[in-house]
Amino acid sequence: MQQGFQQVRQRGSHVVMQKRTEATTVTVPVPLHDEIRIGTLQSIIRQSGLPRELFEH
Repeated sequence: MQQGFQQVRQRGSHVVMQKRTEATTVTVPVPLHDEIRIGTLQSIIRQSGLPRELFEH
């Protein structure tokens, strides 16, 4: 579990991560590819609600 997200299912090369709070549930699909397009990554970051810095290394 990372940043409160946990894997809820996987289908092919995509995994669905979910974070539940009292107010809402955040669901984010994540492709399991070696490289992710910049637009896809930006969408994942936006949907997750996490700071961009957590995705940089």
